[in-house]
Amino acid sequence: MINALIDSVQKEHLRDTDIGEFNIGDSVNVHTRIKEGDKERIQIFSGTVIRRKAGHGDINAAFTVRRIVDGQGVERTFPVHSPRIEKVEVFREGKVRRAKLYYLRDRVGKSAKVKEKVRIK
Repeated sequence: MINALIDSVQKEHLRDTDIGEFNIGDSVNVHTRIKEGDKERIQIFSGTVIRRKAGHGDINAAFTVRRIVDGQGVERTFPVHSPRIEKVEVFREGKVRRAKLYYLRDRVGKSAKVKEKVRIK
C-alpha cells in the first residue's frame, strides 16, 4: 500500500519529454534554466559525461558532467528528471571502455581527453 503511494507520487514528477540520448564519454552541452531575481535564462554547462547513475527507481537517475575551468576540474551532477534541464546536446561522441570515467579526475591536459568515436558512413 505504501509502495503504491510512493510510486504514484514519483510518477507525477517524472519527465514526460526526452532530454536527449547520450552515453558515457560523450562531450555534451547541458542547457539548464537559471532563475536570477524575477528573470529566467538558459545557461549551458559543457563537458564530458563521466557517469550515469540509475539510482533506486526512475526518479533518482542522474548523470555527472566534468570540465576543466582555469586548470581546475569542475563536476556537476544533474538529475535526469529535473524540470530545470531543458535539453542535453551531444557535440562529440566518445569511445570508452569503462562504465565510470573517474580516472579522468587524476589527469591533466591532453591525457584527460577521451578518444572520439569514428562513424563509418
